Amino acid sequence: MQSRSSLPRTGRPRSAAADAAILEATRAALVELGWSKLTLGDVATRAGVAKTTLYRRWAGKNELVVDAVAVLFDELELPDRGSLAADIEGVVLQFAAILDRPETKTALMAVVAESTRDEPLRERIRTSIVDRQKRLVVEGRARATARGELPPESDPEVSARTADLIFDVVAGAVVHRTLVSAEPADEEWVRAFTRVLLLGLAGATDAP
Repeated sequence: MQSRSSLPRTGRPRSAAADAAILEATRAALVELGWSKLTLGDVATRAGVAKTTLYRRWAGKNELVVDAVAVLFDELELPDRGSLAADIEGVVLQFAAILDRPETKTALMAVVAESTRDEPLRERIRTSIVDRQKRLVVEGRARATARGELPPESDPEVSARTADLIFDVVAGAVVHRTLVSAEPADEEWVRAFTRVLLLGLAGATDAP
């Protein structure tokens, strides 16, 4: 028997404009109402669509909120600022700015808290947010290698593990700084963080 997800879709194709309106409405509702009071009915009303439209696209609130957050992080770009250090500073400042938005704070903290008791939700966070943004690490390392700042990578498995580690270090530090410690990730902090990332503790301590 074919699964529901493998059956061909019928009817009108999905509307990108409707999707964008729904995700924007989800973020607005989260800021105003909070996680516990957010309902798909409220989101549908705000977005100007039928409630059935949401259920055709998302199985429930968890999936909808993750996707509403994911599109914000898709705004991240890795600027070519001429050096690995400058590139890192540029993308970290962007990341911190996205995390500082009220809708990001509310949505991300809510889904992370819910995911502690929901394995499918944790997996959706990994695939929709974490794995999609690891592209920035891969892109940055490739650019730095082309500049001669990093040695070429010969082992794909080692390269993948290193990319995971770099992403975890950067994302973990910035999320903790902005959402847990509630401190600004301003240019001064980002420069110091980048020195630690690239030089290690000893090199960063010696740096001017």
